[in-house]
Amino acid sequence: MGTQNLIAITNEIDERGICVLIPTYNNDKTLERVLDGVLAYTSHVIVVNDGSTDSTSSILSKYKDSLTILNQPTNKGKGVALRLGLEYARTQGYSYAITIDSDGQHYPSDIPVFVEALKDHVEEEPLLLIGSRNMNQEGIPKKSSFGNKFSNFWFWFETGISLTDTQSGYRMYPLNKLAKKYFTTKFEFEIEIIVRAAWRGVKVKNIPVSVLYDSSERVSHFRPFKDFTRISILNTVLVIITLTYIIPRNFVKGFKKKSFKSFVKEDILGSGDSAAIKASSIALGTFIGLTPLWGLHSFLSLFLAISLRLNKPLAFAFSNISIPPMIPIIIYSSLQIGYFIIPNSAAKAEFTDFNFHTVSNHLMQYVVGSFSLALLMSATLGTLSYGLLVLMNKNR
Repeated sequence: MGTQNLIAITNEIDERGICVLIPTYNNDKTLERVLDGVLAYTSHVIVVNDGSTDSTSSILSKYKDSLTILNQPTNKGKGVALRLGLEYARTQGYSYAITIDSDGQHYPSDIPVFVEALKDHVEEEPLLLIGSRNMNQEGIPKKSSFGNKFSNFWFWFETGISLTDTQSGYRMYPLNKLAKKYFTTKFEFEIEIIVRAAWRGVKVKNIPVSVLYDSSERVSHFRPFKDFTRISILNTVLVIITLTYIIPRNFVKGFKKKSFKSFVKEDILGSGDSAAIKASSIALGTFIGLTPLWGLHSFLSLFLAISLRLNKPLAFAFSNISIPPMIPIIIYSSLQIGYFIIPNSAAKAEFTDFNFHTVSNHLMQYVVGSFSLALLMSATLGTLSYGLLVLMNKNR
């Protein structure tokens, strides 16, 4: 980077109230390189020494006049270190904090990428940036790639936002838009903070950054079993909150912000949904409506449509396929299909002498047949509706 560009980035960091936060724990092999790289762009640097027992303290003593050092007497976990650093930065008047890991996997030379992305963003909308790594490049551990995909899916489920990387520690946080209190203390904190930021209306997006995995230098403190378990528990809690509070809250907010006509058209009828979403909604409603879960069809169709972000009215409408006139035909068809799947389970029922006592006498035949019928019809109607919707869109 040229001298003029470097000066411009440094000035932009100063003007926008950006600091760089570096949590560190026993990364003495790479810490000095990271510090030198960051200090080339800004002097607004905060390091949280999370109880390191190697030569970290000695290294930091060389920089005591160049940056702010917060020391934890014992190791508390990355989540605690980040919480401490973010809160300190906020109380010092900073507006944004770029977090960068001290294990050497992040390049300080990517700091301008965050600054430029912030410059191009609309000021009125709070923004949280996450550096997106190329997880397919050589040297990336397979477990890291799998864990990232796993995390991306649950983040989407909990917020509706699709990201390519939710586990990167290279981020920019809007300090004044974050929650004040958190519950996690380890690596799972980095999931909690972005989910809760999205729930608070912060725009969360990825920007491309470089990554280096050098096994001879990098020291990872991620414990696969313990930390993955903690992350799974956190996601379970976040999913429950999403389904019981966040989705209903957003539904009510949408109703209040729009006219009744717009709300019905956009949020209820989902006029902007793609053909694939509408067809999937029809398939879901049909499947639920043909299962033997009587009394739960409407609830299940709406619950799953909301959870999977499908078209709620279509799913609900097609779940009512089992209207009273259709019930005898559905039950009879289920029994016949069940007979062919499990021929020894019961004698084949004839329609002429069919009655509802047949169901109780041949329950297994009915249950197996009803789920098979539900799969067959949902696949058929879903495929047909998709074709028709695509054709209709082309005609338009």
